[in-house]
Amino acid sequence: MSRLIIISNRVSAGGGAQGGLAVALSAALREKGGLWFGWSGEQTDQFNGKINFERTDGVVTATIDLEQRDIDEYYNGYANRTLWPLFHYRIDLAEYERSFADGYQRVNERFANTIVSLIDKDDLLWVQDYHLFPLGRQLRDRGISNRIGFFLHIPWPPRRLLATLPEAAELVASLLEYDVIGFQTQEWLESFYDYARDEMGGTLDDDGVLHVGGRKVRLIACPIGIDAEEFSTLANSDTARATFERVRASVAGRSLIVGVDRLDYSKGLEERFLGYERFLSDHPEERKEVTLLQIAPPSRGSVESYQRIRSTLEGLAGRINGAHAGLDWVPIRYVNQGYSRDALAGVYRASRIGLVTPLRDGMNLVAKEYVAAQNPEDPGVLILSRFAGAAEQMPDALLVNPHSAEEMSDALRQALIMPREERIHRWRNLMAGVQKHDVMWWLKCFTSALALKSVPTPPTTFVEH
Repeated sequence: MSRLIIISNRVSAGGGAQGGLAVALSAALREKGGLWFGWSGEQTDQFNGKINFERTDGVVTATIDLEQRDIDEYYNGYANRTLWPLFHYRIDLAEYERSFADGYQRVNERFANTIVSLIDKDDLLWVQDYHLFPLGRQLRDRGISNRIGFFLHIPWPPRRLLATLPEAAELVASLLEYDVIGFQTQEWLESFYDYARDEMGGTLDDDGVLHVGGRKVRLIACPIGIDAEEFSTLANSDTARATFERVRASVAGRSLIVGVDRLDYSKGLEERFLGYERFLSDHPEERKEVTLLQIAPPSRGSVESYQRIRSTLEGLAGRINGAHAGLDWVPIRYVNQGYSRDALAGVYRASRIGLVTPLRDGMNLVAKEYVAAQNPEDPGVLILSRFAGAAEQMPDALLVNPHSAEEMSDALRQALIMPREERIHRWRNLMAGVQKHDVMWWLKCFTSALALKSVPTPPTTFVEH
């Protein structure tokens, strides 16, 4: 039986609280055998290619350390200051530095040079996300003829936006060395094909095979999910129950609105605060009946644009609280720290509204976690950005344009007055899909395509009419 080798920027298997992606990939490795390879997150004075092996809960991980220059140019630079903003439609924040691009290629070469000796001839290779676009080509250049797949967890930008990247043509050409490329949604897949067709003369067969020159690549839309049953169980754990009671007591009978996001400009946090402020102004009778809890743990703190968003949000929260707060109530609780998954499950269940409003998102699993955590007899309402990948599959959420403070205000009002029967109906539809197309479904969808087996049909929406 073929082993599965997973390659990602960082290795998440083993130890501590794990997200659904790490749980799914770890389960696949236990089933198929193989290993998970990537950066350790640690720095070394001089790169030497040394591999650190560990085995935890039946999963073998292989990690390498990187030099500070690698981290600055590859990770903080090209990955997070060039590709991340560009692929999230923030060309105004994208930084194009040759040293970043050089560092990105160098680290991908180091990944390839290091892992090549660990690959057996029948192994299936699965590369994860935008940090490693060129890795397939690097492996081919070193004689690897195995089946290699790539999955993009973030959006793929429109052709004219991608064309602003100096290395765009080379980047897309390197992706053609993969056998399968997976996208979160059909929209992202079509954006990739548009570039391949209009800039490279590519054609797409009815079965999803892209032909460019002499290369053939299978394109699939394969949306990732969560472990819905596991997260529902977490919502009934001791920690979740204690968190639920603590949060409910703290809001003193008010309706809680919750947002949980990394501190990132793509998440639309500034627009969310402005939409909530508009709601407070539009509906003064509701002012002291609601509280917004925004949990936003910092990320990529060394990147200047992330420092700016933190400063902006702190200023907005202070202004809104100063204008609207009373002696016994503040409208926004803004928290810059993370919480365990079981504690978050309790927060989700205690919240009347889940506010998930990114400006652009490949998928967004917080929306699905919020649904999975709800009390079936008295569920909350999900307000979801129509620009999140999840919106394509979750039409029973209240879909909003996060750029419109008025739409956000209207949706908050609609959610707060929504009858219990309607809340239950919407939740049941959402939960049925979250359960059916969960993270293990996603895993099977992609690995089946990679192994040349029958691929499950991706959902267009979660609701079967």
